Amino acid sequence: MARENAAERVSHETIYRFIYAEIARTKDFSWRNFLPRAKSKRGWRGVRGGSPASFIQARFSIHKRDPEALDRCTPGHWEADLISFAKYGQFVLTLHERSSRLLLATRPCNKTADLIAEHLRQLLQEVPEDLRKTLTFDNGTEFARHFLLHPLGLQTYFCDPHAPWQKGGIENAHSRLRRFLPRKTDLDTIKPAHLGRIIAAYNATPRKCLDFQTPAEVFLDKVLYFKCESTWPPTRP
Repeated sequence: MARENAAERVSHETIYRFIYAEIARTKDFSWRNFLPRAKSKRGWRGVRGGSPASFIQARFSIHKRDPEALDRCTPGHWEADLISFAKYGQFVLTLHERSSRLLLATRPCNKTADLIAEHLRQLLQEVPEDLRKTLTFDNGTEFARHFLLHPLGLQTYFCDPHAPWQKGGIENAHSRLRRFLPRKTDLDTIKPAHLGRIIAAYNATPRKCLDFQTPAEVFLDKVLYFKCESTWPPTRP
């Protein structure tokens, strides 16, 4: 509607206000099922307990990360996280590129630090070297072997304890994926090809923040740019 300059539009805020007003008026909480996160009230839940940050070897704070990662204009800065599910031992590991919003994902059989590092290595080694600059985590001990990724040319950083908003790109991506993979999903019923289609659909969805291009289109443009740069000027015979 924005791209085609539609004469009449309804903002997302109007939709949210209407649904919450209906919940308050009718006491019918099924209205919340029309919302992406199906929350009956707005706001974030509080966080209790300590942080395992002190157990992570060679941990560098996000505040030491290159400032160019903040503006999302420079490609090659990534965020990583796990999506957990209600059934014990089920996870999806995701990688999010901050500039293009591209999402990569895989399903590890557990979240031991060595296995998570290996899955991340396999995902990132397919990415052009020029697009591997930094990788930011939360303080989960599943990322404790982050330094095994340094041979790929990546510098690794960690958010402050209880500050997931510092890697807000991947948090937003997870909220979008939850529309198709709710917490109660049994991943054993999801075939790898189906999970791949969900990730592909995410990467093929136009985004307002990308001027209505898709993450896949933006990322491919950056890959092609770096490939052209690496072959110019032509090598002499």
